[in-house]
Amino acid sequence: MKSRYFMGAAAFALLAGAAQAQELKFAPGEDARFHWDSFEALKATDLKGQSLKIDGPWGGVDKELFESVIAYFEAATGADVEYSGGDGFEQRVMIDVEAGSPPGIAVIPQPGLAADLAKRGKLAALPAETADWLKENYAAGQSWVDLATYAGPDGAKALYGMFYKVDVKSLVWYVPENFEDAGYEVPTTMEGLKELTAQIVADGGTPWCIGLGSGPATGWPATDWVEDMMLRNNTPADYDAWVSNEMKFDDPKVIAAIEDFGSFARVDANVAGGAGAVGSTDFRDSPKGLFASPPACYMHRQASFIPSFFPEGTVVGEDADFFYFPAYEGKDLGKPVLGAGTLFVVTQDSPVAQAFMKFLQSPIAHEIWMAQSGFLTPHKGVNTEAYGDPTLKKMGDILLGADTFRFDGSDLMPGAIGAGVFWTGMVDYTAGKDAAAVAADIQKTWDSIK
Repeated sequence: MKSRYFMGAAAFALLAGAAQAQELKFAPGEDARFHWDSFEALKATDLKGQSLKIDGPWGGVDKELFESVIAYFEAATGADVEYSGGDGFEQRVMIDVEAGSPPGIAVIPQPGLAADLAKRGKLAALPAETADWLKENYAAGQSWVDLATYAGPDGAKALYGMFYKVDVKSLVWYVPENFEDAGYEVPTTMEGLKELTAQIVADGGTPWCIGLGSGPATGWPATDWVEDMMLRNNTPADYDAWVSNEMKFDDPKVIAAIEDFGSFARVDANVAGGAGAVGSTDFRDSPKGLFASPPACYMHRQASFIPSFFPEGTVVGEDADFFYFPAYEGKDLGKPVLGAGTLFVVTQDSPVAQAFMKFLQSPIAHEIWMAQSGFLTPHKGVNTEAYGDPTLKKMGDILLGADTFRFDGSDLMPGAIGAGVFWTGMVDYTAGKDAAAVAADIQKTWDSIK
């Protein structure tokens, strides 16, 4: 009996192991694109019997993709991890934190929310060596440290989070066939981009499609333009000071960045429909001019999501492509990238929570999602061949080539500014209002809410 029982238990263990292996999207050791050594190293961390709850904004497909990553952490460590994400996360996590029942880890899409939680003593700081790791292993590493470093309840600053899953906004979209037919080459500097803009006009074409329309949110695409121009005309420290209003909105540096946007958007010959159409054209319709015959425009600056609004059947990389919205060669500010992303923070400290944060440093934690869809990372240690499609790989290369990364500035400003008068002010500016007057009005509102 004893022998038969032992054989049954062994067989059960084998079956259980097989079931667990089947839950993993990619069989360990079988795909050369992945750093399986980082998965094997994780097995040294024994977390059997320990559980972790993670909450975040991802629902639907993104939830399934993140759970496919979690499965590797569970398989290697024996931990039990539950992710319960989806709509309403920001409100949900605040309620849970205040009720004293927070998740172990929260996935936060707005650094401002993380900073607020840190100030109130609701986050656990990460080990001091994490900052050094980020500086060494993330492209533009100091930027990622800066974005996740906040003052605690005692005013002392510490690193509280790790960015994981990033979005890129500093992109210019175009149709390669149109460029080829006209003899245009992709510019690699802002000086070259302005020369190309002038050349297209001289050739009788229209360089840009720009649309700010977005219902109640009309104006937001222009804020991305201005943020990119701030990073291309000023230091990262200036950008940070502007976002926090240490640098006033009507500072000459900010006005100059607005006017640099205007050098594209407020010149009738530069924009499809003329400058007067910029404010009223819906941003979702704006890129369609790229695909007209003859082209209604040759370029469209917009974030990585915009292909969702391209004509049905458009293949990115063939029918349409993109290039990095370039920096000024003559300003010596490196290659800044504007974007967004999600920040992992520890809201209830435990060994398993800290172990999961450490897991996020491993290449395998990035490569599993990279190999599927909708994921970009600044991690320099990953194999970029793991990206599931060439478009993501190209965007990932832009991230890896960045000297500076900065979060969408309007998202970090108070709502009345970043989701209010900054939007409406940009619409007024494209309609002809003076940049200095627009900036002064925005600063007046900022002063009134302090």
